[in-house]
Amino acid sequence: MYAIVEILGQQFKVEVGKKIFAHRMNEAERGSSVEFDKVLLVDNDGAITVGTPVVKGAKVVTEVISHVRGDKVLVFKKKRRKGYRKLNGHRQDFTELMIKEIIA
Repeated sequence: MYAIVEILGQQFKVEVGKKIFAHRMNEAERGSSVEFDKVLLVDNDGAITVGTPVVKGAKVVTEVISHVRGDKVLVFKKKRRKGYRKLNGHRQDFTELMIKEIIA
């Protein structure tokens, strides 16, 4: 059984027992339970239910494992023969979520 769920503007394919990294949820405490009700699709052993736009009564229950930072991404800009070079770095904050239950 899996589901497609929208979490903070991003869509994830989730299964029970899997871990996902979503954008940082500052209000969620470590070890707390969070429910998401924007379930777009549910596949229950071949029986696919597609929402219009969401599946009625479906939700995904997750547990917050930790807040982490992603790897550094370097952005380098250059214009040839002009002496213009710029280097920027960025590290994204993530929240690690464990999928506990899919209710459909």
